[in-house]
Amino acid sequence: MFIIIGLGNPGRRYENTRHNIGFITVDQLAEKHGIRINKIKHKALVGEGIISGHKVLLVKPQTYMNLSGQSVREVVAYYKPDLFNLIVVYDDVDLPMGRIRIRPSGSAGTHNGMRSIIYDIQREDFPRVRIGIGGERKMRLADYVTGGFRKEEKKLMEDAVLRAVSALECIIEKGIQQAMNEYNGKELVLRKAGNGANEEAGNPGRKKINEAMKKEDSEKND
Repeated sequence: MFIIIGLGNPGRRYENTRHNIGFITVDQLAEKHGIRINKIKHKALVGEGIISGHKVLLVKPQTYMNLSGQSVREVVAYYKPDLFNLIVVYDDVDLPMGRIRIRPSGSAGTHNGMRSIIYDIQREDFPRVRIGIGGERKMRLADYVTGGFRKEEKKLMEDAVLRAVSALECIIEKGIQQAMNEYNGKELVLRKAGNGANEEAGNPGRKKINEAMKKEDSEKND
């Protein structure tokens, strides 16, 4: 069994923000594979399904980011997974916008949600998929990560989410080493203006992600 945990903050105030890219990615994975994340268990919204022949549990902790470990601790205690099959997806302000980075283990870095998880389960040897949200900012870090996506960021992040979903599928089907080989260190570039509408029309997944990113960053000029 694989357990995929997307990090974010619950509630409408945060639903379309940079800090919720983990939620957005898990939602897109669920949409693609017909999994409904609608049960409340272990301080989280959860949904079960099958991906590439493997049973998968999708988890969105509802504890707020800084207490994510409370939910993950309950999930781990209940399901007792091999931690190599516990995958956490989250935003990383230290990675350039749109870059994907997969690692089999490691420290929390500057991410409070990951700090909470490592503190609560007392382990750091589990895979993670980080999605870069780093960029120019003229505001406090807390305001930046909880702000919405700027117009020029959206298409880049749509691509990043779709690639993160593909990376998760690759981990499940082929293993983390193959996923690292295929998805780490590859830069994304903004598409030329005018291509977005055509791509969105032919890609329901991209349209869904675009809808999840409608909120503008109202504080970008602070």
